[in-house]
Amino acid sequence: MALQVIGAGFGRTGTMTLKLVLEQLGFAPCHHMFEVITHPEQAPFWERAARGESVDWEEVFANYRASCDWPSCAFYRELAARYPHAKVILTERDPHAWYRSVANTIMPAMKGPVVLPNGTRMGPPGDFAPLLIGEKTFGNRFDEDSMIAVYKRHNEEVRRNIAKDRLLVFDPAQGWEPLCRFLGVAVPSAPFPHANSTEEFRARILAGQGENQNS
Repeated sequence: MALQVIGAGFGRTGTMTLKLVLEQLGFAPCHHMFEVITHPEQAPFWERAARGESVDWEEVFANYRASCDWPSCAFYRELAARYPHAKVILTERDPHAWYRSVANTIMPAMKGPVVLPNGTRMGPPGDFAPLLIGEKTFGNRFDEDSMIAVYKRHNEEVRRNIAKDRLLVFDPAQGWEPLCRFLGVAVPSAPFPHANSTEEFRARILAGQGENQNS
């Protein structure tokens, strides 16, 4: 099974929603940070990739039909080369809304392991997240201006690096139509889902569930 869809958008741009809709459209399973959390045996692979070591993408993606969110979005160019027939989706949202969402949800995990007062570790297993996201993506600069500059630069680079006929720039607020047209599939009759809002994310944290899903 080869990847058919590659998500290039940063976490908190609607990536959990994208995962759900891709799976609903038949591109299942879709890899997402949640997959690493539920399959912690993947962490050593992502640690090697974060360190810049040579990796075999099939080690993780052999059983997936799609990917989105961190950590895979950081390697969208490598994945696009490895799976030349896959289509690429860049999820975007207003940069300032994106920053607020990150600051209110996943930013602590970018800086290092997060441990709750009860001793429960939150977020991704292993050490790849602060290395890949905090250091290599954002240079450990987490102020709004710096992070938004990186966010905009990444999105511009995706547009430059991926051929226009292979790329969809997508805001989940647009719903089914542009996504289904791009993927060549029928529009479902079910309402378009929206998942993992900041409120939902923080409710899980307060409930002590320990799930760090990036949407």
